[in-house]
Amino acid sequence: MKPLISLEDVRKIYKTKAGQLEVLKGVDFQVGEGEFVAVVGPSGSGKSTLINMITGIDRPTKGEVYVADQRLTNLGENAVAKWRGKNVGVVFQFFQLLPTLTVLENVMMPMYYTNTYGSERRQRAMELLERVDLPDVALKYPSQISGGQQQRAAIARALANDPKVLVGDEPTGNLDTVSAGLVFGLFEELVANGTTIVMVTHDRDLAGQVPHVVEVRDGRIMNAQEVDQRLVAGR
Repeated sequence: MKPLISLEDVRKIYKTKAGQLEVLKGVDFQVGEGEFVAVVGPSGSGKSTLINMITGIDRPTKGEVYVADQRLTNLGENAVAKWRGKNVGVVFQFFQLLPTLTVLENVMMPMYYTNTYGSERRQRAMELLERVDLPDVALKYPSQISGGQQQRAAIARALANDPKVLVGDEPTGNLDTVSAGLVFGLFEELVANGTTIVMVTHDRDLAGQVPHVVEVRDGRIMNAQEVDQRLVAGR
């Protein structure tokens, strides 16, 4: 089966005052449609850069990136932003809800970049808030709800345009254990309904519950046996 996400010999080099810094070193990475993948590894290993390749936020110095039948490598900034808005939902560690908008308005915001009308946007946003069990806070502002509720609202926003891929960059990293469990349970439900999820996490216990775990170290992806041994050892 053709993978939904494919990185082929991807290298990323940043220019710094100290010289060139190679963050990704010939990464090959594939994710099938409907898979749930956890990306783990120490700080500075290249996890976030790997995620940024999938979303098109960053581009490889060398190699190819394909997501949802689209070659991202040579797309212009405007084209990749338009593509991302329709195909990829992103959930961040610190929610990034706009404080001056209500929860409902935050969820509606991505839909302004698609051909949906006001009444359709509102109805879709309310359906998504019901899906994440937040219909009662639709008219509240982010500062008026808990961190766990904000993250669930952020997930609803990420799902606004029915993306093929959902990317989580430490989506439970700023939550208490109970809230993290609720968010993770929501991710499992989404996967069960066909959503493809790639999630970066420092939480080894959480990663151990994900069907497919990829470890990034020093800009390279470790083999499956090494990852399994580290999870078992709790390192």
